[in-house]
Amino acid sequence: MCNNVDNIDPVWEEKYSAGHEQRYPWDNIVSFIYRKYPRDKSRNQVKILEVGCGTGSNLWFAAREGFNVTGFDGSESAIKKARKRFKEEGLIGDFRVCDFANIPFENDMFDLVIDRVALTCAGFELAKVAIREIHRVIRPGGFFYFNPYSEEHSSSQSGNSGPDGLRHSISEGTLVGVGKICFYAKHNVLKALYGWEIHSMQHLEWAETHNPKRMVHAEWRAIASKLRV
Repeated sequence: MCNNVDNIDPVWEEKYSAGHEQRYPWDNIVSFIYRKYPRDKSRNQVKILEVGCGTGSNLWFAAREGFNVTGFDGSESAIKKARKRFKEEGLIGDFRVCDFANIPFENDMFDLVIDRVALTCAGFELAKVAIREIHRVIRPGGFFYFNPYSEEHSSSQSGNSGPDGLRHSISEGTLVGVGKICFYAKHNVLKALYGWEIHSMQHLEWAETHNPKRMVHAEWRAIASKLRV
């Protein structure tokens, strides 16, 4: 059981302990799992890890579909909620409290690894450490979904610059109140995925035009695999 959460922004424990909960999976994660899980294994043998799993909504979906799921998060309250939901619904999942830099799993263990805007809450250097750990625990040929926020996001223009590329005290856009965020340019994504085979790297933007001030949400969605030796 890993419980070192030195690198986790405490804002997330505050949110989850106050009642924040994601109930249903994100559509981009559903699509990634169905497109990339290995067809040469039965689903209960396909191992999926989510980094920063929150209350486990993505893994809840995957477990219901028969996959073998594991998740970790820095928030003890989030992990308690994930475990409680799985127990109540008779689902099997391994949930742990850990930080990004200390992933407590064996080498070449997982078929798929998911990051849905979790590593973007870490600085550039810490994210690179985490991605090296992900590279270690994913099997050769396994796929990694990397989903940081983009520097084109409206929220990246507010707040204050902190160490390691993090912005804090964000006051505009859709990311107000979510703590520290690292916003990625294309070269940052490529640097983070150095040593991986990149299969797809999409930049998505959508704008809220109804409000008096136009707000742009922007993120990267990259899919990479661990090279086979």
